[in-house]
Amino acid sequence: MKAYIRDNILYINKEDIPEYQKGKSVVRNNYFWALKSISDYAPFNGDWEFCCEIWIALGRMLLFFYNSGYLGDRETMLEFEDDVLIPDELRAVSTKF
Repeated sequence: MKAYIRDNILYINKEDIPEYQKGKSVVRNNYFWALKSISDYAPFNGDWEFCCEIWIALGRMLLFFYNSGYLGDRETMLEFEDDVLIPDELRAVSTKF
């Protein structure tokens, strides 16, 4: 998931937010609701925001869903641009593109 940080807020690009699909995969729908529940702001058609106070919980949640085996790297890893310093709290679930 493409992400960026501005003013100690993590933003996940709206194109990479998991979709809720009624009647489809329970794991993907749980992932959608779990992410939405800890976000500070999750507009319908915008980037989702996560304040720095919950980055540890976000990292643990992303690792949990990755380790479940149902979701892949592209769905559970945060992708940052090369010049971004990745915070320690997010390092285990982050990569650079």
